[in-house]
Amino acid sequence: MASPALRRLTGLLRPCSRCMSVRALQNKDKGGFRESGYLLLVLPAAAFGLGCWQVKRRYWKLALISDLEERTLADPVALPDDLDDLKELEYRKVLLRGEFDHSKEIYMVPRSLIEEQPNKGFMSGTMADTGKTGVHVVTPFKLSDRDLTILVNRGWVSRERNDPKKRAEGQPEGVVDLIGVVRMNEKRQQFAPKNLDTKKGQWYHRDIYGMAATLETDPIFVDADRSCTVKGGPIGGQTRVTLRNEHLSYIFTWYTLAALMFYMWYKHYWKPPPASTIATYMNKKR
Repeated sequence: MASPALRRLTGLLRPCSRCMSVRALQNKDKGGFRESGYLLLVLPAAAFGLGCWQVKRRYWKLALISDLEERTLADPVALPDDLDDLKELEYRKVLLRGEFDHSKEIYMVPRSLIEEQPNKGFMSGTMADTGKTGVHVVTPFKLSDRDLTILVNRGWVSRERNDPKKRAEGQPEGVVDLIGVVRMNEKRQQFAPKNLDTKKGQWYHRDIYGMAATLETDPIFVDADRSCTVKGGPIGGQTRVTLRNEHLSYIFTWYTLAALMFYMWYKHYWKPPPASTIATYMNKKR
């Protein structure tokens, strides 16, 4: 099966080849020097430029991935006094103390279990091989040191244990300490379902402001760290960082396309100088 890069390259190359062939036949019929063919040099030049742009984009993406790795592996910090600073702490771990209000828990559905590899951060999270789907349990959390109630994604539970009555031992009461990963609002994907079952406590994407309005909390959302998992409760550490990095494929596509289009241009339009011109040049060299 052809790779996506090869299919993309073939699709781009086919119309360019037809265009050059038609123009070459027109020039051949007219005879004379093929000056009009130089206009088509714009095509390989543009493809080469796009390849250079993708090289720049790849370096930018690698730097972004490296920055996220550093954030996810950094030591936990205190929740800032100025909550506007939370925007700078996305994917950073924060220390929290407070109480859960289990009576208001809601669920993000459907979700697969993320198995985190030790000391690899969230970038290496992979879906479990069990094939089971479940939910993420989101619970209001009243902070002890300030007048704030935030949203905590306690983690993953299977569909069979969706009902909190089936995991009563995993519902901690009283003041608890936990480590949470700061998350920002999640934009709904184009073809993803809308959050239409909020009255049933089911959410398809992380609409922090909608959740906060429904549960009457502040619009602050954290994912509980895996170390905060309690016996019988949701499995924490369900932060997944996904960044597509396909720039190497695009680089190959555009540079190869530039080379092939230049070859086709050379084949159809390049007219070698007359023998008399070459002879005159060689005589001058003597």
